Amino acid sequence: MSDNFPTEVDVLKEHLADVQELLSKHRLVEEMVRRQDMPRQDLVEGLVHKQHISELRTLFARLPVVSVALILSALPEEDRLIAWKEIDEGRQDDILELLADEVQELLVGDGHRPSKKVIVNAFELHDGRLRQIVVERQLDFAGIKPIWIDLVAPTPRVREWVSKQFGLDLPDPKNLTDLEASARFYIEDNGELHLHSDFLLDMANQSRNVAVAFILHDEILFSVRLEELPVFRLQRHRARTRPGYVTDAKDVLLDLYAADAEYSADALEDVYASLEAVAKHVLSTHLTDEVAGVILADVAKQEDLNGRIRRNVLDTRRAVAFLMRGKFLNQPQQEDARQIMRDIESLDGHTSFLFGKINFLMDAVVGFININQNQRVSKLTKLSIVFMPINIVAGIGGMSEFSMMTTGIAWPVAYGALTLGMGAVGWLTYLALRHAEQREARSKLEDARAMMAPTSSSVSSR
Repeated sequence: MSDNFPTEVDVLKEHLADVQELLSKHRLVEEMVRRQDMPRQDLVEGLVHKQHISELRTLFARLPVVSVALILSALPEEDRLIAWKEIDEGRQDDILELLADEVQELLVGDGHRPSKKVIVNAFELHDGRLRQIVVERQLDFAGIKPIWIDLVAPTPRVREWVSKQFGLDLPDPKNLTDLEASARFYIEDNGELHLHSDFLLDMANQSRNVAVAFILHDEILFSVRLEELPVFRLQRHRARTRPGYVTDAKDVLLDLYAADAEYSADALEDVYASLEAVAKHVLSTHLTDEVAGVILADVAKQEDLNGRIRRNVLDTRRAVAFLMRGKFLNQPQQEDARQIMRDIESLDGHTSFLFGKINFLMDAVVGFININQNQRVSKLTKLSIVFMPINIVAGIGGMSEFSMMTTGIAWPVAYGALTLGMGAVGWLTYLALRHAEQREARSKLEDARAMMAPTSSSVSSR
């Protein structure tokens, strides 16, 4: 370690010198071009600027995050702002976590970082409606009294300064997968209420359940999740446009669960509509194996979505039941919670019905595939039956006794007659097989008519 450390420091110093050299060249050439009165000055200045900036951007892309953070810390303020603009936005969050607070304040607070990951949405009641306030730094909390603070994919740094501002510990949204009830719904010693719930995200290409952490602390609801959800957008819209829609943080929490149940119901309607289209196709036409494969994939997708909806409403039921049992809600909120439970009960019946419909369609499609396979096997069986006597005649023609029996007959005539005989035997076998199939079909039809006759007579007598 002692032998490698000076080498790493030397390499870092070289990179710092390269960055400083590029920045100094950029400023020097830019100043020279501006002082000289030359034609097409803007074009020359633009080319020089692009050249140095491109080299600077390439250098930062090659360096590890730690090295970039150290270089930024060593640069003067003016050079630091220029260099920061040339760092890829996907790496900026990791670099910010390694910088000192005053450096972060310079880069983030002055608007030199367009990343939206550090933005926190705070909501306060204003004339009976929720008013959204975008929070980009800790100082923005001054002068507001939020009842809901929503964090989407927050970085550790953002979670840290929000936690310091309100005196609580915000969980990492990447670690919200524990299914134990004791870990998902609990109360801290200081009275904080913690709930970890799954919310459905139904998209055209895929559907999944997204974990969300809720914390009720000092009459403020904190929500932490990895990505935006339609349920939260719907809740924000309703609370902003309807006076009196929510009155406190618990109302916001209950309305989120109610909107989640509503969103699950809409997703179930989409599943039902998709299965109806599949059912019409399956029950009205003959399916080829290719079409059956496509239908099976579609049905499997709807089955997966139906299962996720069922899991989602089950999780919502557990969360609402925990709130009701813990007596955290007032009387109107208790009634709202009971209504949510009734909605979930109706959704359970729909998911069970759709599971049955999915199983029926899967069995029907698999049945068509089996029928197609049986038809192919039947055709191969018929061919083998037709060619079996032909093979026997061909075998006789290949024996030495056939040459002895056709002594004195020219071989073209003998083998020509053998070929005609083989064709005649095959044709007669095919006619006999076809006649047997038609006879069997007529027999089955007569048996079916005989079975239907008593039913028809009883109906007419009535």
